Parts: sequence; C-alpha cells; structure tokens
Amino acid sequence: MTNPGFAAALTRRLSMMLIAALKKELRVIARKDKAAVLKRFFKTQPGQYAADDIFLGIGVPQLRMIAKKYADAELPQVGRLLSSAVHEERLTALLILVDRFAAAGEVAQKEIYQMYLDCSRYVNNWDLVDLSAPLIAGKFLLDKNKQPLYELAVSSLLWQRRIAIVATLYFIRHKRYQPTLKIAKMLLGDEEDLIHKATGWMLREVAKRERNRAEGFLRRYYRTMPRTMLRYAIERFPQSRRRAYLRGEI
Repeated sequence: MTNPGFAAALTRRLSMMLIAALKKELRVIARKDKAAVLKRFFKTQPGQYAADDIFLGIGVPQLRMIAKKYADAELPQVGRLLSSAVHEERLTALLILVDRFAAAGEVAQKEIYQMYLDCSRYVNNWDLVDLSAPLIAGKFLLDKNKQPLYELAVSSLLWQRRIAIVATLYFIRHKRYQPTLKIAKMLLGDEEDLIHKATGWMLREVAKRERNRAEGFLRRYYRTMPRTMLRYAIERFPQSRRRAYLRGEI
C-alpha cells in the first residue's frame, strides 16, 4: 500500500521538476533583441509603470504552447511561478491557470479563482491582466456577487483596478452590462492612463452590443470623464457623433 505522505511528496517533487524544466525551456528560446524591444514597449524605466520588470523576449504564441506542455504542474507550484520577477514566467503561469480553469469543475475553478485574487499583485502589467482577468475572475463571477471586483476597483494598486474593469469583458460578452457601468463610474476620477484606456475599452465593448445603454452612461459623464477614456469609448461611433462628444455638443 502506497504511503499517502510519500505519494504527496513525490507529486510535489515532480511538480517542482516540471517548473524547473519550464524555466529552463524559456531561457533556451529567449531572445535578447526581442527582450530589449519589450522592455521599451512595456515601460520598464525607473518611474514608469513596469519599472524593473525583467523580460526574456518570448512571444505569447510560444508561451501558450509551453503553458500547455507544463499544464500538469501542481497549483502551488504555478502560484510560485506567478510570483517570479520574470515577465514571461508570470505570463506562462497565468496561461496555465486560464487553461486549467477552462477545463476544471466548480470546486477546482473556485480554488484557481481564489489563488488568482490572492496573487493579483503579481498580475502587474496590462498584458497579464488582459489575458487572464476575463477568463478567470470574470468567468467565475458571471453568476455570482460582483463585490470582489468592486473592492478591487478601489484598490491602491493600479493593476488590481485594471483587473476589476477588464474582468467585466466576460460579462459584456454575455450581455450583462451593469457591472461594467458601475465600475466605470467608480473609475471616472482615476489618475492612471492605463485605467482610462481599459475603462474606455470596456465602454466601447458595451456600445458595440447595446449602444443606447453605453450612450446613456456617456451622456451623463462624458464632460467630466478623462479624455482618453472618452476617445476609447466612442472610437466606433460615426465620425459626426464622435466630434459632437469631443466638442461637448451632445
């Protein structure tokens, strides 16, 4: 009869070996020239939003393939990978979680979702947020209380606020717009450009499906919302309508 403690220890050991192999494979395919480009693109200079983030120079399609290859790693080990200082390691961890969540039952989904919230301080760049928030937080909360997102929306951390608004993309795709509009209102006074862009993007997604609903919100707040947020929100409107909003003539 197999000793349960031995079996658990062996599973952990194998999982640690998987993560070590994953990290090694990432470094084999890393490209210094692409890493330099990504460091500029993602604003890693001191004082910028991704200051000191470390890049290996690997594209998302390659990372998706690696995430599938190492999908059997234990959840705690994936969580440790998510706390890495290396951008691509964090992104691979998130892609593993997204794939695992999609295939999981309700109990496992709750565990993944909770770990995502607990580790949300490591989901700390816009690509990390945008590739994971709708498919983990948004999907899990579709038919549940949205209070966790409302709490993230008032976080002092930029990326948690972005998770709050971008997660609602999943609701929008299911024609449920109120959480997006509520969080958008909460973020009207936000000082971060990346929040302005994300909120405007979500308002644009609402407008693509139910323009009257989006315009009801815009007519009420467009004069005071950040200009970038407005421009993103009305991007798909007819040119004359865009001009009217931008000139304050609505």
